[in-house]
Amino acid sequence: MKKATIYLVSLSIFFVQCTLLEDEDPVIDIPVVVIPDTPTPAPADPPAVVEVVADLVPCDNGFSGSYPCSNYDLLNRVSLTAFQSDFANDNWGWTDPDSGKEYVLQGLDDGTAFVDVSSPGAVRYIGKLPSATEASTWRDIKVYNNHAFIVSEAAGHGLQVFDLRRLRNQTSFQQFTADATLTSFGHAHNIAINETSGYAYVIGADPYNGGPIFIDISSPTTPVVMGGYGGSSYTHDAHIVTYTGPDPDYQGREILFGSNSDGGENNQVVIVDVTDKSNPRLISNATYSNGGYTHQNWIDEAHRFLYVGDELDERRYGNRTKTLVFDLEDLDNPSLHYSYLGVTSAIDHNGYTKGNSLFLANYSAGFREIDIENIGTESMTEIGFFDSFPENNNNSFSGVWNVYPFFESGLIAISDSSRGLFLVQRSN
Repeated sequence: MKKATIYLVSLSIFFVQCTLLEDEDPVIDIPVVVIPDTPTPAPADPPAVVEVVADLVPCDNGFSGSYPCSNYDLLNRVSLTAFQSDFANDNWGWTDPDSGKEYVLQGLDDGTAFVDVSSPGAVRYIGKLPSATEASTWRDIKVYNNHAFIVSEAAGHGLQVFDLRRLRNQTSFQQFTADATLTSFGHAHNIAINETSGYAYVIGADPYNGGPIFIDISSPTTPVVMGGYGGSSYTHDAHIVTYTGPDPDYQGREILFGSNSDGGENNQVVIVDVTDKSNPRLISNATYSNGGYTHQNWIDEAHRFLYVGDELDERRYGNRTKTLVFDLEDLDNPSLHYSYLGVTSAIDHNGYTKGNSLFLANYSAGFREIDIENIGTESMTEIGFFDSFPENNNNSFSGVWNVYPFFESGLIAISDSSRGLFLVQRSN
């Protein structure tokens, strides 16, 4: 039985360098053990970690190989074929505090892949954590205290917790299992984490009308539900911070900025004080005209401006890629400060601020970097891009789903739904 198990595992990851065992004979119920004249060979060694080696492809005259670009070079790519998956969705990153190695946590339809990208020219695909139940287009990942927290729209999936320290010193490909699973809710669309408070916010699940569920993850493998907020209907995504912005009334409070939409109606950003988990309080909401679906938001490092993406306005109204910027000087009265229009008609998906830049996953237009240093004077300027979907820049849902820009090395991890993981970096 042990030999058969090894055979099945080896077969399931045949794409890794390994030798398959010969087919087993049927199991026969006999009373004694028979030693054959020619013993069965010992099973092959565990399959090796998959290494993907590539040369840097500089951005030259507007192209990096066949990919349109500006100021970004292609370092490497891990295809969906290498992942043995059909679809890529969210991704996130982890830096090992002991070694300084950087890892991409790549969401896929059938699970989460872990890739050591500390040497971008020779990345190591270490293993996969399968989906808790079934495959799904939607999977979302965040990190806290060296653990990954994963949700999915897959039925009954719950919250998977994975200790990322298990990635250290792996020399063979791993089919990982979760370190803990919270099953008090079923499917969920998204997860956000405030690393300062040690709370996760599961979003778009059944409880609380699809609003955020508050989960204490201070002890990562024993997550505890502490309440939720359903007063503003369905929340699609959120950014939660311990507020240090210009409004003195809320400094030091834990504030949730939620992107809320009722199926394309009642589009709004909600601002909720979630400091007291037993008594969350709506501070205010902000609406805007010509909304399609309030999708995602991210606050800048000074906690002054909130950058909001609407996923369907490009299709519904024919405008170019639009980013809405709200002024949060007064959280009780947020105001629309500026509407930035990009250079294409592609749909915006997820955007994150780092320093003076907004890093935007822009579907068919790829990944875009936008300078926000002069947002106070209503100015935003695109300063770089890498387009992993060169076929077109129309308002379809093909191309880049997510971008992770927070590695100290400057490495940018791009998740393209049909082409897998791209690693790019600013040109010298």
